[in-house]
Amino acid sequence: MAPVEAPLRKKVLRVIFVSLLLDLISFTFILPLFPKLLEFYRNSEAGPGSQSTILARILDGLNAYKSSFSRPIDSRYDIVLLGGALGSLFSLLQAIASPVIGHLSDKYGRRTALLASMAGNILSVLLWVVAVDFRTFLASRVVGGLSEGNVQLATAIATDISDENNRGSTMALIGACFSIAFTFGPALGAYLSSIATVAANPFATAAAVSLFLIVTETLYLYVSLPETLPAKADKKTAPKATATPAPVTRTNSYTLLNTVHFVFLLFFSGMEFSLPFMTYELFGYTSSRNGRLLGYIGLVASILQGGVTRRLPPLLTVRLGVGACLLAFTILARGDTVRSLYIAATCLATTSATVVSGLNTLASFEASADERGGKLGILRSWGQLGRGLGPILFTSVYWWAGRELAYTMGSVGLLVVSALVFSGLKAPRCIISKIVLSPLLVFRMQYEMKSNDET
Repeated sequence: MAPVEAPLRKKVLRVIFVSLLLDLISFTFILPLFPKLLEFYRNSEAGPGSQSTILARILDGLNAYKSSFSRPIDSRYDIVLLGGALGSLFSLLQAIASPVIGHLSDKYGRRTALLASMAGNILSVLLWVVAVDFRTFLASRVVGGLSEGNVQLATAIATDISDENNRGSTMALIGACFSIAFTFGPALGAYLSSIATVAANPFATAAAVSLFLIVTETLYLYVSLPETLPAKADKKTAPKATATPAPVTRTNSYTLLNTVHFVFLLFFSGMEFSLPFMTYELFGYTSSRNGRLLGYIGLVASILQGGVTRRLPPLLTVRLGVGACLLAFTILARGDTVRSLYIAATCLATTSATVVSGLNTLASFEASADERGGKLGILRSWGQLGRGLGPILFTSVYWWAGRELAYTMGSVGLLVVSALVFSGLKAPRCIISKIVLSPLLVFRMQYEMKSNDET
């Protein structure tokens, strides 16, 4: 693809950054509210004589699952397990929806697909605003899981407007949005939840502000985002394309990329979800102390993405993150001090800042413009499948066999990922050519200049 004109690229990058930041801040509002929010619904719908409600039946199923563990699980984790089940549901729905959204963006354009996705997001958050019962709240999560497409479409748009010279830094910008949002969004959501406006829904204030952000984002996208898919874009704003697109030289198979993404997130998401269990068990951490730990991870990840990740080749980025994750698993399996916990947290921050953005960058080099949305959607689908299954599988091992075996199992899983990444994945040929040819071109220029001086 021909290079995108600098003014257009700058404009689209600004729109992506602002819209994705609004989207992710809105998305993270609910994360610290899950325990109290689900406790509110449990107290109102799952008491004696209320076995007919959806929530009561779900809790019965979770309690039966919990009772199968060889180690007793404190009742304080009932809400945590329910929150994990809802998180897994959201991710599994994303695994179904992501390829569909991606293929629609290839057929009808990124802008059209993104605005349609935002309409679903608005409906999802609107259901949360009026969710005075758990059934409505559950419907909100289902609609959100099936419609959320901002992240993958932002990735496709970023790929449309970038080339091999700036692809990595563009993808790192998307990762930076995640880190910034996860650093500040949960704290803002927790604050808004303390402002009661509707008695029947104590979390209506946070939901209403989330709805405001989503509506603002949608209007901003409608007004400011041009179409970037070359086949659909207007000639005045589209990247300049040749009549016959240059064929894509493939380096890594999508089967390998999808496998790495799935297996990595299967173990990484399991570790993420189990971390509050472990900190409570070992150190008696409260929710506020866990919040500070997660804030530290988000802050370090933001710094790394802003100053380091965007400067590194994508394959090196993935390898660095996978190695850091393997080290984190090893430390968490044996460490029993707060110092070791924060060393592992620093490794996790490194992983958060590198692996997924690096895999997206590698995948973007393997697809032509007319199939990029679908290919990236399938990659995200496999990742979301890992996110959906990871917490269930990992916490089951944690409570059946204990912390050491669970994290040792995670280390073995990361060894498999490391083998795939270090021996299977390769740097895209365009990047290798750039790295190899640049010194040769410099040498040739110096030689020609010297020859001219002598003559």
